[in-house]
Amino acid sequence: MTFQDLNLIEPILRALKDEGYDTPTPIQQQSIPHSIMGTDLLACAQTGTGKTAAFAIPILQRLSEKYPNGTGSNHIKTLILTPTRELAIQIGDSFTAYGRHLKLRNFVVFGGVGQKPQEDAMRRGVDILIATPGRLLDLMNQGFVSLSQLEIFVLDEADRMLDMGFIPDIERIFSLTPFTRQTLFFSATMAPEIERITNTFLTAPARVEVARQATASETIDQHVVIIRPSRRDKADSEKRAVLRALIDAEGDACTNAIVFCNRKVDVDIVAKSLKKYGYDAAPIHGDLDQSQRTRTLDAFRAGELKILVASDVAARGLDVPSVSHVFNFDVPGHPEDYIHRIGRTGRAGRSGKALTICNPRDEKALAAVEGLIQREISRLPDPTAGTAAAFEADSETPPEQGTRPGTSRSRARGGPRKDAPPPAEKAAPAAKPRPQERIEERREPRRESRGPRRDDTGPRVVGMGDHLPGFIALSFEERRNC
Repeated sequence: MTFQDLNLIEPILRALKDEGYDTPTPIQQQSIPHSIMGTDLLACAQTGTGKTAAFAIPILQRLSEKYPNGTGSNHIKTLILTPTRELAIQIGDSFTAYGRHLKLRNFVVFGGVGQKPQEDAMRRGVDILIATPGRLLDLMNQGFVSLSQLEIFVLDEADRMLDMGFIPDIERIFSLTPFTRQTLFFSATMAPEIERITNTFLTAPARVEVARQATASETIDQHVVIIRPSRRDKADSEKRAVLRALIDAEGDACTNAIVFCNRKVDVDIVAKSLKKYGYDAAPIHGDLDQSQRTRTLDAFRAGELKILVASDVAARGLDVPSVSHVFNFDVPGHPEDYIHRIGRTGRAGRSGKALTICNPRDEKALAAVEGLIQREISRLPDPTAGTAAAFEADSETPPEQGTRPGTSRSRARGGPRKDAPPPAEKAAPAAKPRPQERIEERREPRRESRGPRRDDTGPRVVGMGDHLPGFIALSFEERRNC
């Protein structure tokens, strides 16, 4: 089947040819006809199979047939909600590419950047709006966005919306749209909660499922390394040593890679550690400034950055077709996130490799992942076992600049002082003094601190010496008669 077989209009076919697309993917083959007819749709397909084009192409066709010269108004006709900024930008780029020969206007709004340009765009008029929920609600509350004439509503990555707690916002947005709208749900996984809310938001939807739910591409080679830290306080540093060893073991086959961490703070730590050891790495997560996130992603897409260390904010929406490797520094807490993470590689039929590091406390999460994908992930041996790397761990200083393997820079952690003599030069321990000697040792410094006594040159004074009070020298009879 080709795109021409889907009865697409000529401007869209020309744009797809410009992009080098000739054959639709399975999700596109099944979704586009339903969407063009105006049917509500619930679509599930593994990541990297072309879901964005599956809803972007029919939306452009429907609107261009109805409004060949554009709508000419500031009433939005299509709204696409996404969970992350990166995914919103990617979808906006897709609409621009597929609709380059049409007169429809699309625009992307998200938080973390100035609102003034977005307000100006809304005043000029937008036909297709791609937005994240928070910024969209801000613009709606301020009167810059109206959904009263909305015709098509798309919820992309619906399961991620649930995980991120966007359901109250989505319900509020839905309540402000016309009942006659067409609604499209797209996701890589279909959680039970999604099934429940479809009864509220969709009307007699067509269901498209081109792959078994929660499956990864067969072109991805998956492995896991089970590590056993030598000590609890060294677990994180030894884990970073394992990551470096895995990257090194891949050699030239690792042309670029994404390293996923569960926590934002770990993203920064791992990126900093990799850079200190000479790896070309940079972090990206939700707490970074949007301009920095955009620069980092652009550098990664352009091949100027080799390793991207990311939180799950990049697992949904990062579209770099030629990512060779994905490294899971942590086993994800939600099994579905594993599908999205490794789906960043092996896209569009290419081969890819995903390696996961698992410590003992994450074995339950690993079992949940294997239960979801219904297969056992092949085990690899710890590449640092029995090597110096396991003991160097990473004190955040490269081996050539730091201390000897197995030592620490901090005496509080049990390491030697910098001025400590080597073991062979240590003097033999002195004999333990007797109790009376210890008393004298304590007294002597106090004597010296008060200064020398007047009779230090004479015989040792016994008792009180010259300081004997006179009444003590009196006899009993003399004291009684006093």
